[in-house]
Amino acid sequence: MNTLRQVPIGGSAKVVKLHGEGAIRRRIMDMGITKGVEVRVRKVAPLGDPIEITVRGYELSLRLEDAEKIEVE
Repeated sequence: MNTLRQVPIGGSAKVVKLHGEGAIRRRIMDMGITKGVEVRVRKVAPLGDPIEITVRGYELSLRLEDAEKIEVE
C-alpha cells in the first residue's frame, strides 16, 4: 500500500482510499481529498512535517500523520 506520505516532492498521485475513522476522515474529505482526486506534493517543511500539496487547484498543508491515512496509486 502506497500512501501520500511516500510520494516524492514534485510527484503526483491519485487517491485510491481514505483510511481512518470519524472526525479525522471527515476532516480530510472536507479539505477536498476524496477518492479519485489527483494530488501533487509541492514541498516539505524543513523538519519534514507538514507537507504542502496541491489538490483541486489550491495549496494545502497536511500533517504526515494525516498523509499516512491517504492511500494513493
